[in-house]
Amino acid sequence: MNHTIETNPTSRALFAGHAYLPDGWRRNVLLEWDAAGTLRSVTPDLAQAPQGVARAAGPITPGMPNLHSHAFQRAMAGLTEYRANPTDSFWSWRDLMYRFAARITPDDLGAIARWLYVEMLKAGYTSVCEFHYVHHGKDGQRYASPAELAQRVVDAADVSGIGMTMLPVLYQYSGFGAQAPRDDQRRFINTPEQLLGIVESLREWRPEHGALRYGVAPHSLRAVSHDSLRTLLEGLDRTLPGAPVHIHIAEQTAEVEACLATEGARPVQWLLDRFDVSARWCLVHATHVDARETAALARSGAIAGLCLTTEANLGDGIFPAREYLDAGGAFGVGSDSHIGVDWRAELRLLEYGQRLARRERNVLAAPHQAQVADRLFDGALAGGAQATGRKVGALKEGARADWIVLDAEHPNLAGQKPLTWLSSVVFCEHGETPVLDVYTGGVKVVEARRHRDEARLYADYRAALARLLAED
Repeated sequence: MNHTIETNPTSRALFAGHAYLPDGWRRNVLLEWDAAGTLRSVTPDLAQAPQGVARAAGPITPGMPNLHSHAFQRAMAGLTEYRANPTDSFWSWRDLMYRFAARITPDDLGAIARWLYVEMLKAGYTSVCEFHYVHHGKDGQRYASPAELAQRVVDAADVSGIGMTMLPVLYQYSGFGAQAPRDDQRRFINTPEQLLGIVESLREWRPEHGALRYGVAPHSLRAVSHDSLRTLLEGLDRTLPGAPVHIHIAEQTAEVEACLATEGARPVQWLLDRFDVSARWCLVHATHVDARETAALARSGAIAGLCLTTEANLGDGIFPAREYLDAGGAFGVGSDSHIGVDWRAELRLLEYGQRLARRERNVLAAPHQAQVADRLFDGALAGGAQATGRKVGALKEGARADWIVLDAEHPNLAGQKPLTWLSSVVFCEHGETPVLDVYTGGVKVVEARRHRDEARLYADYRAALARLLAED
């Protein structure tokens, strides 16, 4: 059924010939939003574009949330691709990463984060959950403002235009059993009370708004204790009840073995048995879960935060995605160490890992959704939005006005019908990105594949990188 709508000329409206709404692709869609960047109406099936309203340059989809980022690691991408020792693994990579983290200044971090967020936006990520654990000076001393480095990252999100969930990280110990922190972890270390103080300092400096949310991230079970995790969560709920909680968990088999040896349980099961793990939680990686944990995690309503390009780069292992999705589990994707910054690659690797392990094709299709890309795209939108704690990930009334415009003339899309657009976007790797324009909060931050402030922010990044690499 066609509808006609009258509207006054406005800069807060956009007409799209095709838009991906919660019920799938729809034609002739009018999006309208308010000054705060919130969608106020989404009207499909119009007879024609209303007079005076701009028209999208191609089909639009919701922007993808990136549920896991360590911004500073963008600057070391490509620098660890050599065999550091005969048993090179995550743990030897971590040693190299710590040495790099020790060099970062506040100015460096700001410049790196600004450029990274430009790259995210150009890829079609419109929100990011920043898992921020570099808190202190190079000597481990607190800055005059304990939230100094976190503020630089929040500022970077504001400058770039990406939405942010800032997650200051609690890091206390170097291993299970409350082992003393290593010297090269000195920039990360806080007590629960100090970490909550950083959150409160951030909230006083810049209160939450439509593009900004705060939460916390206990780094991992090896880096906190039962009591300190309890203290952190109770303190958070006194000021920000229901705020997001993210944690690294079960990324490596050595971590699982250490947890079994010291705590008598596997990491995910230990957490589920002792804490109210619910929809506010994001369990990042959760790579090494057994059948019981897989089912229990799915039942909890928490998000499995999958970072496929990083997990492949570090040799972590393969998450049991088929079993988890079959059990109704929720997931999202993140770029983590930023060896790659592209949600399409994350979804592609999610499916390809299953194909390689099972020697089958289209493993993650569902009985109700035969197009694998559509199922994964929908899942990553919903799970990523839940992990941010913000109203994102959908083109609907009340959601943030975040979306990407696809290039309908891209060779991978040209001549195709909507049914296969997402399949081509996710699984075809030819040529330049099909992401043409990007809007956040109703503002066009990327146009014709170029960020509005790209040249300046890239120059700042190059200068920071030159300083960091000059120390080698």
